[in-house]
Amino acid sequence: MSSVLRPPSSGQQDPSIAAHYRPISSHLAITPPVSVVIPAMNEAENLPYVFKTLPDWIHEVVLVDGNSTDDTVEVARSLWPGVKVVEQHGKGKGDALITGFEACSGDIIVMVDADGSADGGEIVSYVSALVSGADFAKGSRFANGGGTDDMTFIRKLGNWALCTVVNRKFGARYTDLCYGYNAFWRHCLDKIDLDCTGFEVETLMNIRVVKAGLKVQEIPSHEYLRIHGTSNLRAVRDGFRVLKVILKERSNRRELRRQEQHSPMLDTVRGELS
Repeated sequence: MSSVLRPPSSGQQDPSIAAHYRPISSHLAITPPVSVVIPAMNEAENLPYVFKTLPDWIHEVVLVDGNSTDDTVEVARSLWPGVKVVEQHGKGKGDALITGFEACSGDIIVMVDADGSADGGEIVSYVSALVSGADFAKGSRFANGGGTDDMTFIRKLGNWALCTVVNRKFGARYTDLCYGYNAFWRHCLDKIDLDCTGFEVETLMNIRVVKAGLKVQEIPSHEYLRIHGTSNLRAVRDGFRVLKVILKERSNRRELRRQEQHSPMLDTVRGELS
């Protein structure tokens, strides 16, 4: 693919190539700029762990500040001097991510949580999947090679049940549903049209990429424990919000099919063929 370059074995590199390609491993270099979006609210203590794992070849880091009352913004700027700080005017993780996506200038967008549970070193796997042909690289804690240190039995059961429903109703083949470590080409945003504000945004993205016919590749990922503070996630409350999104998207899909079946254009085509 044109996005992939294998460095010459001689060790000599054409200066014109070096100016356009970003080496990301010993055998892979890319041209697309990569933006990392980090939604954060009062995560000053966790950001040092988050930024420490981010690769230095990233084009930009977009921190979406959810009206923090601690030193989140100051810490981010000290750790990554070129960080782009965007103020969140609404509430919720979904709103924060949408705000961050709009501020990105990269061709590839990566979503990373600010609690220290994600390893930035895994970004290379996500980007590799995208430049190799995937539209959406979806992190999975339950794919072979993945794992989690931060899920109770009840949350695992709920995630499995919701994931099963999505797979059956939308023809997906996911092993994980409610996980926020994902990456995608910027053009995907035009096809999934995000419009929710809470934690259910991840589920909405996963459903709509399938409905849009985008190519999805799961990436094994390990979720670590939140380092400091407590999560705003509430298993029962947010589980019902996820279920509500699934039912709404299923209903919308049925309505779209009904409209397609009764469209005047389709009736005209059928008449011509009969």
